[in-house]
Amino acid sequence: MAKVGDDVELMSHVVIAGDTTIGEGTRVFPHAILGGEPQNTAYKGERTRLVIGRNNTIREGVTMHIGTGNARGETTVGDHCMFLAYSHVAHDSVLGDHVTFANNVMIGGHAVIGDRVIIGGGAAVHQFCEVGHHAFIGGVAAVVRDVIPYGMVMGNRSYLAGLNLVGMKRSGMDRSEMTAIRHAYKRLFDGGGSVRERAEELIEAYPNSAAVRDIATFILRDSKRHLVTPLSTRRSAHEAGDE
Repeated sequence: MAKVGDDVELMSHVVIAGDTTIGEGTRVFPHAILGGEPQNTAYKGERTRLVIGRNNTIREGVTMHIGTGNARGETTVGDHCMFLAYSHVAHDSVLGDHVTFANNVMIGGHAVIGDRVIIGGGAAVHQFCEVGHHAFIGGVAAVVRDVIPYGMVMGNRSYLAGLNLVGMKRSGMDRSEMTAIRHAYKRLFDGGGSVRERAEELIEAYPNSAAVRDIATFILRDSKRHLVTPLSTRRSAHEAGDE
């Protein structure tokens, strides 16, 4: 049964299916389909959910699917997000707050998208990938690996092109913290040893930087995917037989 919060605006030809919750103040434009069955052959009609937070904007033709019974059973969308026309949120995905999907963005099942992530038009995120908070994904990028917080990703297949400095400034990040991230980024991808080893070093080297710690712990967590890295790092790893 669908649950619609206060001050939700549903425009013409909107479809709300299944066990779907839409938070207060959300606007849904024509031909959006929310709560459809997962595009997953493992789904056998189990009772699963789609939960959409508050004050979101969901433009024309957007699709968001419920979860699957053999996974977390819920697709979750945060608050204050913007989904432009014909973007897609797949089953069992988790999206944070203030996320922006441009036109025709598509994410696969079980993806995790952090707070304030911006994904450019036509970009795709592979299933099970995690995109860290404040990251920026360029238009038509194909993301098949995890993206560090504050990272800026471009290309097909995607590579790490630097840091999302614009996003940091917009979020009001302190200049000293931005400087720490820039130094840590260079140390992370230009030094010797593995990226995981250098991530461990960053925690000790920058004990007073919460942002650097976010990046390091993101790298050190358990994940089903490799990291998106700069092209130079990827070439070096390939030549060394690490990929």
